[in-house]
Amino acid sequence: MSITFSLLQLGWRPFFQQQLTLDEWETTTPARVTAVHRSNIDLAIEGSSLKLAVTANMPSLAVGDWILLNNQHFHRLLDRQSLFSRKAAGSKVSEQLIASNIDTAFIVCSMNQDFNLSRIERYLALVNEAEVEPVIVLTKKDLCPDPDSYLIKVQALDRNLLVEGVNALDQDSLLPLQPWCTPGRTVALIGSSGVGKSTLINGLLGQSQQETGSIREDDSKGRHTTTGRSLHLTAAGALLLDTPGMREIQLAHCEAGVDATFSDIIEFAGQCQFHDCQHESEPGCAVKSAIEASDLDQRRLKSYRKLLREQAMNSASLAERRAQNRAFSRHVKSVVKSTKRLKQNW
Repeated sequence: MSITFSLLQLGWRPFFQQQLTLDEWETTTPARVTAVHRSNIDLAIEGSSLKLAVTANMPSLAVGDWILLNNQHFHRLLDRQSLFSRKAAGSKVSEQLIASNIDTAFIVCSMNQDFNLSRIERYLALVNEAEVEPVIVLTKKDLCPDPDSYLIKVQALDRNLLVEGVNALDQDSLLPLQPWCTPGRTVALIGSSGVGKSTLINGLLGQSQQETGSIREDDSKGRHTTTGRSLHLTAAGALLLDTPGMREIQLAHCEAGVDATFSDIIEFAGQCQFHDCQHESEPGCAVKSAIEASDLDQRRLKSYRKLLREQAMNSASLAERRAQNRAFSRHVKSVVKSTKRLKQNW
């Protein structure tokens, strides 16, 4: 990292400052995690940068975390202001940290055959759960014959939703995104492979730092070009976080985020005759009436139900795995104590 920044430009603020003790003020150095690798992490500190080896005493870290260093050794992790996480992809029962301490999330989707409203709702649930400001960024405007139709479809999800259509290769087209890219603010770009996140990063940085790739012509789906999460510091002082394409976002512990994303359904449900209405065949169902009156899309109700079921199932799986791990840890400690007693009595 050739550019150096002050703590304020790195996103340091009172929320983190207030967590330090008086002793830590004198003996430790705040550092921000800019990339996480298998055996080491990249850090940005005031005026410099460094690598730190991952050790057994470190907690799981996410890009965007603030940690304290003591003589360039890990001291502790500071509480996070926000955190993006998901159930690990596939059948693995574990939680995967995506990014932390994010101010704004650019949910990136391309205006082509890969455009998917349900996927946007899935990302919105993730972002809303973290209480981070979402902005929907629709890319490849220059290749789309009718970009306004895509903007209208996304805006219909929520009239208060911030939606921008851009051509990432045109600096003038990116100007509407600049208000979110101010000094000290951290912006995460999330979306599927091939939607143009890396190209957008390069456009916002004004230089080619991220590798970009083409998309498959048969289905408009992209290839992975970003293989790890990393923070990029712009000359203006904003921090941009690129993430690998995530076609599979398995939600967990995200009920509040799902409800916030589908606030229109929640509002209609509050008008149903029965408190426990399932919005199927019950009399006095305001949700079904809204669908019949074209005030609510049937697809949206289906998406809402799917995400609620998914996050509930994944949350239960993760809770069960944590309980198993705690039980195993207690068993190991018990065996160790018993072994020590036997040796002392031998």
